[in-house]
Amino acid sequence: MKVRGFEVCKGFENYNINLPVRKTRNSVAYDIEACEDTIIPSIWKTVFSNIKKFLTGNKDFLEIKPTLVPTGICSYFGEDEVLILANKSSFPIKKGLVMSNSIGIIESDYYMNETNYGHLQLTYYNLSFKDVVIKKGEPAGQAYFQKFLIADNDNATGIRKGGFGSTSKE
Repeated sequence: MKVRGFEVCKGFENYNINLPVRKTRNSVAYDIEACEDTIIPSIWKTVFSNIKKFLTGNKDFLEIKPTLVPTGICSYFGEDEVLILANKSSFPIKKGLVMSNSIGIIESDYYMNETNYGHLQLTYYNLSFKDVVIKKGEPAGQAYFQKFLIADNDNATGIRKGGFGSTSKE
């Protein structure tokens, strides 16, 4: 009987993906690898481009957007649990990378949803002055499971209809 764990996500079967592992017996989190090379551009390219546009009267500014790092994995766990996606502790100092959403909150019904089959992706901003490349197979983030509690008067009855960012949609 499966309780909680990771699987290769549908559509990524031929990517030669390593499932997340804890590196030591006292590790809280599982290291998650990128399933393909991903370039995370420096936000400063966009900032300086927008300043140049502003100074020349061009108001067609570029949007600063986070970069999604695909992992090719999904995760299953209990309805009273959550999977937390977090940054690698070394990334802000060594690479200038910060997660755009601070942490990722993954609910149990994200697994195998009809839009993206529960594909876990990490979202990063690059605050350094150079583009950063996360190579396939390189740890790109970490994940840990946790129990959560529900308030006495909770009456949530909604059903997930999609993937990334779908719980706020009607």
